[in-house]
Amino acid sequence: MTFRLKRRAAPRSWTIPRKGTKWVLRPRPGPHAQDRSIPLLMVLRDLQHVVVNTREARILVRSGAVLVDAKVAQDLARGIGLMDTVSLAPPLDRHFRLVVDRRGKLTLVGIPSTEASVKIGRVSGKHTVRGGKLEVTLHDGRNLLVAASTAWRVGDSVKIELPKQKVLEHLPLKPGVLAYVAGGSHVGELGRVEKVEVRNSPQPNLVHFKEGFSTIKEYVYVVGDQAPGITLGEGVDR
Repeated sequence: MTFRLKRRAAPRSWTIPRKGTKWVLRPRPGPHAQDRSIPLLMVLRDLQHVVVNTREARILVRSGAVLVDAKVAQDLARGIGLMDTVSLAPPLDRHFRLVVDRRGKLTLVGIPSTEASVKIGRVSGKHTVRGGKLEVTLHDGRNLLVAASTAWRVGDSVKIELPKQKVLEHLPLKPGVLAYVAGGSHVGELGRVEKVEVRNSPQPNLVHFKEGFSTIKEYVYVVGDQAPGITLGEGVDR
């Protein structure tokens, strides 16, 4: 597999010019799909403009000044996906979270330093493992080992502290909670859940919102009760 991609074939979710060099860096395989993540190199060079070229980006990451989800990152091809945090050490001292805006574009929003080690993950799967424990998989590929009696369902969210992955809060998908829509025609919006419709068919389950729209359950990320538990950017509608 080649780690380069023709610029014209780059996902439309990437906020990069369509004209320029012929090749761009392809995200390395990881927990996020290619069209739902953007390489760390482009985050530093094309989105935040903290470096001018790949050489400067390589020097920056090798110095240990770039952290992704509170861990030092040195792979420029690492895919940065939804809800991931990127921190630049002093003297830059800047912190960002990757979200999807109303146009479906992957974008970075500034966050306070206290949020750089906090993340919300959506439960995408779970299964019982040896020892009577429950292994829960989040949307970013993380696995959490919890007690078998833990009442977490697929579609719920958990707020965790990084890098220890300490669970701070369980955010169940239920009527009345505040949720972020990460896909569909209402991408980038916040809405109040009205009900969850479970379909006994091959069709995906739906989540209906009090704002008058609905979307498939896979696009819904619970982010809080009365207010979002993390910063999602000023452009996010409530």
